Amino acid sequence: MRYGEFLRQGQTIGFAAPSFGCNIEPYRTGFDHAVSRFESMGYGILKGPNVYEGSGIGISNEPELCAAEFMDLYCGKDAKVILSCGGGELMCGILPYIDFEKVRCSDPKWFMGYSDNTNLTFLLPTLADTAAIYGPCAPTFGMEPWHEAVQDAFDMICGRKLAVSNYPFWEKESLKDEDHPLLPYHVTEPFALRSLPDRDVHFHGRLLGGCLDILQILCGTKYDRVKDFNEKYKEDGIIWFLESCDLTVMSMRRAVWQLREAGWFDCAAGFLIGRPWHYREDMMGLDQYEAVTGVLKDLGLPIVMDLDIGHLPPTMPLISGSMAEVETKEGSLTIRMELK
Repeated sequence: MRYGEFLRQGQTIGFAAPSFGCNIEPYRTGFDHAVSRFESMGYGILKGPNVYEGSGIGISNEPELCAAEFMDLYCGKDAKVILSCGGGELMCGILPYIDFEKVRCSDPKWFMGYSDNTNLTFLLPTLADTAAIYGPCAPTFGMEPWHEAVQDAFDMICGRKLAVSNYPFWEKESLKDEDHPLLPYHVTEPFALRSLPDRDVHFHGRLLGGCLDILQILCGTKYDRVKDFNEKYKEDGIIWFLESCDLTVMSMRRAVWQLREAGWFDCAAGFLIGRPWHYREDMMGLDQYEAVTGVLKDLGLPIVMDLDIGHLPPTMPLISGSMAEVETKEGSLTIRMELK
């Protein structure tokens, strides 16, 4: 597994919009404030041509242009890390125009984003053997003050932090809107993990995963090389981290079943499940827990749920492709990552 160099003082942060751009509020003001903050911290700024675009369908611009923006930033020499400007809907459209072999042959760089950005944070490790960070998008760094999770994400791209733990409270309903674009997370709900088995667990493996909505559509395409990834890293075991955005509990169940039947979990060492966006929306007697455990429990592996991963913040930044040690103790979770 290849890892980028960590960001050092005075180096340049690149910004790309392979999914949505920052063309509307509250994202534009959040992005501009994040850029100003990074500049005040002494970092250079390199904005891709699509960061303020909104002319595309489900993404910032035409897929070819979004892919070119990413490739130019990734293979160029100026930006040392790349932050995505946002999630979105149809980032998958850029994939035919991404040269993953060129990425593999280029010096590795950190790319960070989440949700629709799973199209890159998942495929960079599995197609280019290059780690990426599943973490907040650029406008999040515009909040005042930074939540601990945002600080953790920035510390991670700077190499100051490779271990994360859950946060005390999470946000069920955001107060951020067009008139209040810089508000921090509105954390009101106490963290409470669930696990199967119902006891403290401790396991090791290589982190891989992302947004289940995206993983499901990648499964079975020409971009699906999970079988090869499993074979290469089968001695490590794979810790799958999964979360969902638009999926109902029935859709979650079908998606997890599909990935299992496709062999994605053949080398699994355990599962980390984030809170779904449709939190506690049961259907026909199926809840968010049974949607996952009903498919995975027969594997006999630890499943830890309701974690700070995904669309209900705060979210722990995770290095997709890294080796990790997962430990739960007395209702808390710690993930220690190693770059090997």
